[in-house]
Amino acid sequence: MKRVLLFLSLLAVGAAPVEAGPRRPPDQFRAREMRREGAPPLREIQQQWRNGMPGYDYLGSDYDEYSDSYRLKFMRGGAVSWIDVDGRTGREVRRSPR
Repeated sequence: MKRVLLFLSLLAVGAAPVEAGPRRPPDQFRAREMRREGAPPLREIQQQWRNGMPGYDYLGSDYDEYSDSYRLKFMRGGAVSWIDVDGRTGREVRRSPR
């Protein structure tokens, strides 16, 4: 009887789903791929644009996986400006009015 209970308890433990660890969002995978392809790291792109936007406060960024671009957000005097930057080159793609 003890063997049957032991077998059943081991079977129950073995049938439990196994977590592979925390999953990364798809945009992190793409950003990593872009780095391997020679794209500048996001921190470098952010620093470049912070330096190029004197008088603005940097608010953060969003990644668009479909266009491989980052939308950098800046604020000055209560007005928010967005700059879309190509994640592969760090170059400006589009900008909201300054």
